[in-house]
Amino acid sequence: IVPAVRRSHPAATRTIAQAFARVAWPAFVVAVLTGVWNLMAVDITAASGAYQVTVLLKIAVALASGVFAGIHAVGRTKVALAVGGALGALFAVVAMFVGVLLHAHG
Repeated sequence: IVPAVRRSHPAATRTIAQAFARVAWPAFVVAVLTGVWNLMAVDITAASGAYQVTVLLKIAVALASGVFAGIHAVGRTKVALAVGGALGALFAVVAMFVGVLLHAHG
């Protein structure tokens, strides 16, 4: 959507991004909190090795998603914005996929 908005209304890109961030960051916090809540409901030490590895992978990619989204949010260069945005989105999709795998192992 950003390239299309940038072509048609270049000044609107920043406003749209700020509006999105007002929803996205609280949603990320809710996702982290519910993830912690779900972990507290499971005896991870009694879980299978595959489940434990999947949980650790999920935590790692979720953290990476947040870090890269943060880089994108505070970045001032085109490289920071592009790399942060692309890797943040990629790791978010991977986190979602690993969450599905986690459900399959649970």
